[in-house]
Amino acid sequence: MKVYKNYFMILIGIISFTTIINAQDNDSDTLKTYETANVSIISDRSAIMSSIPGSAIIINQEQLRSMKGISGNQIMRSMTGINVVDEEGAGLRMNMGIRGLDPDRSRALLVLEDGLPVALAPYGEPEMYYTPSIDRMNSIEVLKGSGSIIYGPQTIGGVLNYITNDPPALSETDFHLTGGSGGFLNTKIGYGTSQGATGFLAEIHHKSADKIGLTNYSIYDVMAKGKFTISDKSAVNVKMGVYDEVSNSTYVGITQNMFDDGDYFSEIAPNDQLKVRRYSASMNYQSVISNSIVFNTSVFGYSTSRNWRRQDFGRESTVTNKTGQIFGDTNVSGGAIYMRNSNANRDRSFDVFGVQPQLITDLSIAGIENNLNIGARMLVEKAYEQRINGSNYLAESGNLVEDEIRTGFAVSGFIQDRIHISDKLIVTPGLRFEHFDYERDIRRIASKDTAIKANQGINEFIPGLGVNLNLTDKYTLFAGTHRGFAPPRTKDAITNAGTALDLSAELSWNYELGIRASVSNSLYIEVTTYMMDFSNQVIPVSESSGGLGAGFVNGGRTMHKGLELSIMTDIGRALDLRNTFTWSINGTYSDAKYNSDRFIGSGDNKINVIGNKLPYAPEYTLSSMLQYKLPVGIGMNFTASYVGEQFTDELNSVNPSNDGTVGLMDSYMLLDLTLLYEINQKSDFFVSVKNLSDERYIASRRPQGIKVGIPRFITAGIDYHF
Repeated sequence: MKVYKNYFMILIGIISFTTIINAQDNDSDTLKTYETANVSIISDRSAIMSSIPGSAIIINQEQLRSMKGISGNQIMRSMTGINVVDEEGAGLRMNMGIRGLDPDRSRALLVLEDGLPVALAPYGEPEMYYTPSIDRMNSIEVLKGSGSIIYGPQTIGGVLNYITNDPPALSETDFHLTGGSGGFLNTKIGYGTSQGATGFLAEIHHKSADKIGLTNYSIYDVMAKGKFTISDKSAVNVKMGVYDEVSNSTYVGITQNMFDDGDYFSEIAPNDQLKVRRYSASMNYQSVISNSIVFNTSVFGYSTSRNWRRQDFGRESTVTNKTGQIFGDTNVSGGAIYMRNSNANRDRSFDVFGVQPQLITDLSIAGIENNLNIGARMLVEKAYEQRINGSNYLAESGNLVEDEIRTGFAVSGFIQDRIHISDKLIVTPGLRFEHFDYERDIRRIASKDTAIKANQGINEFIPGLGVNLNLTDKYTLFAGTHRGFAPPRTKDAITNAGTALDLSAELSWNYELGIRASVSNSLYIEVTTYMMDFSNQVIPVSESSGGLGAGFVNGGRTMHKGLELSIMTDIGRALDLRNTFTWSINGTYSDAKYNSDRFIGSGDNKINVIGNKLPYAPEYTLSSMLQYKLPVGIGMNFTASYVGEQFTDELNSVNPSNDGTVGLMDSYMLLDLTLLYEINQKSDFFVSVKNLSDERYIASRRPQGIKVGIPRFITAGIDYHF
């Protein structure tokens, strides 16, 4: 592994694949390239109807702007098959599960920005401690079918792709200002222009709050893009970014009796502090070799630091070194929180560097049209982790008790061919190969210096097959199957003693069958049934998921089955109204259960959880959106999101524990309303109310107690484009 360590001396950055559109000039045969600095994993809405082999979703810029969300969570809840768990209400860290998969830190989801991974370490530690800000996005795509295998490394739940804004053709300035309750302030200014073959865009975004629920934070997010056309057949794109966050994020939640007594928003650990900083820079070269061949070479990478100071506490009166602060009921065992005058600083940093070439070509074989996509990736990732115990609850230095470096090297390749058997039948076979070598170098553990090293490797072939049958111009059947794969987290696959556990990759066979119907120009329906059959699902026991932070084990067989329904209708068009009047509804039924013997406990207290539901996998989710806009510029967006009850442990405990970490989470309904006035074509004013009914609900019991969803939250703002 040492040979790969020098890769991190290279300037690293994120690169976006570029969408290439070939066009013939009306006056000549000169080939022109029209490129953007983002990539679409779906290409366009028409592709969803005719050729995408699986369930797919696109949220466009107009929908994003109309919802005026304070975070991406509101947007994600509107999608079928998705469960979003709020951690602190502000949506700073995304916890998103697809089709019954555990939402903790979105580990089972491949998250991309402009086509490339953004997780801390895509292979060895795919947690989403950094989540791209929804405020700078142009659109969002989700792909859940067999077509997702070409992206990797995770191919289980699906792919979420954030698409950022692109340099405009003409000079353009965007200004956004929002203020709200709890000292909420959100500002963004962007400027972009193009001169001939050169385009430029810069965006500066600042978001802060004094108190959203329990959370205060300050975020600065800067992004710049440039595009340079070298010739009529080649171009270079660059992208740079800096993200800086300071927040009082904490793991500690309230106890059950505090929730029952209505004590929802007590600041138990106000001095906990999380600092996240991320740097990126990029360069991408693309070339149109011929009318049917496009070649891209991308270099991507990022450097992320995540330093977290968290105050120590105990749940029994016998805890030592107390500060005197006590929360909860001291008369109930485990029902109180005793704060301690000490802390732990969990400091981590991650470097990722990758090179990714891709060739896209159209060719005819025996008179049959083929759209061939071939690509590869080399990726190196490195994680540095330290734990420093402080002698008081505000200390930022102290005794170094843990120190280690984790290194990973991955090589992958894929080939996918979209074969047009006939005008009505498209078959899409694909194959991905993943090779991942990883090493854990433990230099200090339990306050003792060590020299422990161990390594392991994984190889996996990931096949997929999708079929589209276009019955008519309006009705399409689609079906697909593919191998679900996720590599084990490096830290969990090698013990603190340096023993490689031979922890298997997370593996499943995923199946989909559905129909898309564009019934008319005002009504679209999609129905999908799915099954994910896990031969081995790794059940999280990390600290963020409420576990002990160690001892990850193969979880055994699980089965996920479900049905997704999406209906979108344009009532205004159907009734030939001058008003914009649209309505959509998205619903999911999910049945996610343990499918083999799995025993919890020890000795005579062992319990078999076969047949139990998986934690944080609601059986029903439902969302609906109503948009209405008059010709005079007055508009409304009303959304309703329902999340069914959820178990929070493998035993499916109904009765809550005194500390609040275990117990049934009741269903809840969230209502959001936005009123909009379009002043002119360039500006609009809005007022938005989140959680209109001011419902009190448990958003999560992880990892150390109850997190309550944010109360009614009111914002007002202005968008101006000139």
